[in-house]
Amino acid sequence: MMWRALIAAVTVLTCGWSSAHAADAAFTQFIASLWPEAQEAGVSRATFDQQTRGLEPDYKLPDLILPGRPATGAPSQAEFVQVPADYVREASIANLAGEGRRLLQKYSAALAKIEKSSGVPATVMLAIWGRETDYGRYKLPYDLVRVLATQAYVGRRKDTYRNEFILALKILGEGVVARKDMTSSWAGATGLTQFLPSEYYKHGVDFDGDGRIDIWHSVPDALASAAQQLVNKGWQSGVRWAYEVQAPAKVDCTVGVPEVTKPIGQWLREGFVPVRGQKLSAAEQAQPASLLQPEGIYGPAFLTTKNYFVIKEYNFSDLYVLFVGHLSDRMTSPLPFATPWSASKQLRTRDVEAMQRGLTRVGLYKDKIDGKAGMQTRAALGAYQKSAGLKVDCWPSEEVLRSIQAAR
Repeated sequence: MMWRALIAAVTVLTCGWSSAHAADAAFTQFIASLWPEAQEAGVSRATFDQQTRGLEPDYKLPDLILPGRPATGAPSQAEFVQVPADYVREASIANLAGEGRRLLQKYSAALAKIEKSSGVPATVMLAIWGRETDYGRYKLPYDLVRVLATQAYVGRRKDTYRNEFILALKILGEGVVARKDMTSSWAGATGLTQFLPSEYYKHGVDFDGDGRIDIWHSVPDALASAAQQLVNKGWQSGVRWAYEVQAPAKVDCTVGVPEVTKPIGQWLREGFVPVRGQKLSAAEQAQPASLLQPEGIYGPAFLTTKNYFVIKEYNFSDLYVLFVGHLSDRMTSPLPFATPWSASKQLRTRDVEAMQRGLTRVGLYKDKIDGKAGMQTRAALGAYQKSAGLKVDCWPSEEVLRSIQAAR
């Protein structure tokens, strides 16, 4: 019996090793199959061989589809699972703003020049850097090439990452950065201001004039590249990202979607009041804006301009834009948001997904089921509350989730 158990154990171990070996052999074969595409993109054979030799997949990464294993999905990003008060924490904002003011002075010449050519305020560039990598103090934990290769092999967006992997090899072949310094997030964003390789080629700027676009070591290059990305996505010079306002008591929170846009002056005539007695010029009042209420009818309200949505293309999260926009403001003003955040509680991702499915079923929600309570989800939720005779607050609570589930 003892020998049988030992033989069985060895068999299991051998089969397990063989399976893993076969999987890695298939990975190696997959990587080798990418050579023609890499060659067409301008990657040399020497670079391809050097960077892929001994390359192994990282099956511990999130958002992979692995046979025989349950789907893990992407990790819950803080932008989508934290309540605003936790994400836009005053202590974090104050700390980053203080460092931002120091960096405004340190890089004043470069920032002034970038701002003049791009129209993007220096404080916005710095705020993106601060949010993305804590001004370079946060060390990204992954090897970019390995991440992109793994995601291209067994990720949920294989075609996207296949291209990113090849472009990462191209960057290495150009000698801009060493492999050891080409670290990334689990999703393949790299550099001080977190670019995918394709974004590097679309928006990268050699600001310091050394003949290389180095977003890993050159702060001027990284900041100019971040500014250029915003410009390429439609940044409007001289326009604020948003205005904090006091909403009228009977505000209809269901209109808080990007599709509902009015001149700021019209919002003001409808009872929205800029906080702290701020006076807006005629040009500002003529700017089109959408209503943003991150906590539904609770907490601060904002009139968001075109530039708000440009920043949102850098990271598709309202809280990310609020963080970057507010951090930018705090580098020149000590004032926090005029209206405090409420003590709201955020539903878990799977509960928000259940809510989105229920809202889709009754025809009120037409966006993707992603567990993220963004503008569209909050507006659809408010529309449901209206139809069900509930209090209309556009906030995803357990109470309204139970109501949606009971309405089947």
